[in-house]
Amino acid sequence: MNRARSLSLLTDAATTWDVLVIGGGATGLGVAVDAAARGYKTALVEQHDFAKGTSSRSTKLAHGGVRYLRSGEIGLVRGALRERGLLARNAPHLVQKRGFVIPVYRRLDLPLYGFGLKAYERLSGQLSFGASRRLSIAETIRFLPTVKTPGLRGGVLYYDGQFDDARLALALARTADDLGAAVVNYARVDRLSKKDGRITGAEIVDQETGRRLTARARVVVNATGIFTDEIRRLDEPKVTPMLAVSSGVHLTLDRSFLPGEHALMIPRTSDGRVLFAVPWLDHVIVGTTDEPRKAAELEPRPLEREVDFLLETANAYLAKPVARGDVLSVFTGLRPLVRQGNAAATKSLSRDHVIAVSPGGLVTITGGKWTSYRKMAEDAVTRAAEVGGLNTLAAKTQTMRLHGAPAAKAGVAGKRFAHYGTDAAALEILIEREPALAAEFHPRLALCGAEVVWAVSREMARTLDDVLARRSRALQLDARAAIEVAPSVATLLARELGRDPAWIAAQVAEFRQTAEGYLPKAKGTTKPL
Repeated sequence: MNRARSLSLLTDAATTWDVLVIGGGATGLGVAVDAAARGYKTALVEQHDFAKGTSSRSTKLAHGGVRYLRSGEIGLVRGALRERGLLARNAPHLVQKRGFVIPVYRRLDLPLYGFGLKAYERLSGQLSFGASRRLSIAETIRFLPTVKTPGLRGGVLYYDGQFDDARLALALARTADDLGAAVVNYARVDRLSKKDGRITGAEIVDQETGRRLTARARVVVNATGIFTDEIRRLDEPKVTPMLAVSSGVHLTLDRSFLPGEHALMIPRTSDGRVLFAVPWLDHVIVGTTDEPRKAAELEPRPLEREVDFLLETANAYLAKPVARGDVLSVFTGLRPLVRQGNAAATKSLSRDHVIAVSPGGLVTITGGKWTSYRKMAEDAVTRAAEVGGLNTLAAKTQTMRLHGAPAAKAGVAGKRFAHYGTDAAALEILIEREPALAAEFHPRLALCGAEVVWAVSREMARTLDDVLARRSRALQLDARAAIEVAPSVATLLARELGRDPAWIAAQVAEFRQTAEGYLPKAKGTTKPL
């Protein structure tokens, strides 16, 4: 991807796009891929960086949603399980199967959970990730070496998917680019163009230069997640909000707290949710919460009660106690949940998606979950084609492999860069040409110079935060280590972008301010531990 080239294409006065997508998260990128794959002339703009918000702050699970079985949302679960299977086929370098264990402390829960998870498995049909089964006490301890054993009656094993959310978003961006779409980050829509009451495009501000640009389109798709209502108000200033926002907080821990290869699933928490402790990138992610928030934010901060809830719940199941000082990073995502009447509890709102069309022709797609991004995109593009009067073209993404996916039955060269898929060999070539790029920046972070160079040249990274939060996952894995490497990474980034020392200093200062929000705080204070 090349930002300058895409920006030039986006604003070419001779071009009218078939589909203009606003929003560079999971849904927007999915819409761009689907539209471009069908053959529609497609452009996408994102006000910040790809997956800057919710789409890089998930629990990293490609799943059907076990807890939705309890509320009877069978169709939602079945659909998500199908999408989970398609995603694993289309992006095998980023999606893997993971075993999950529910430790059981009441005998009557063994058949209950066993039955529920067998139903979950059967709903996946031919795309099953594996058979669930009951576990003995000894097997449960073997799979979860640090689980509390007093009163343990056994467990239930089932399988689900795990993925790297930000890296998958980048794969979608690169796939759209491969298909000829113009994909631009740091491009904010601040006005919708109209003619005779119908939307004809958007006015865009290049966030890097402040230059105002215009893009014309036959149909505009609003896929901005938690900022959905802001874009809707550009079309209809007095429109009724359709979203409720809730936060999902996650804690990152050292691998010693859950050293096995299986994840822990806690099926019943004090607030009626399920909780996960999941091995991820040689760390452990504990999450998540579901707390109503008043407004959408790009950098939401965790509430103290959310951190307390996660620590208390995890400590009820883990033999090795977790304290605030053990937390390496705290990250928070905000969910866009579609309002349903006067429902007060966000955890009761459906995670299914909704498509709405305004009188001016703005197509809004919102709600849903990461796992179902492809089906959401397919539905949105089909509706957008109708609204824009485009030729009817069939969707092609069910079997389309994403950028970096190796050919069927083919492996990926080099385990070190496996998550880059078929691009791994190109990173090795960078190191051959400049051996110093092989060195890692920090002993606690698997990040080397070649990845920074690659992030700039191929993945449209523009800032230090882009590299440390999303091109790599350093910020979510170990916030303090990310702060420590910031000057070195910024120096290499400046070399690649042609920036000066003043830019380096500004980037390091800005990133440090952001990263301090990910550090665990002393209880009752805003001071990092």
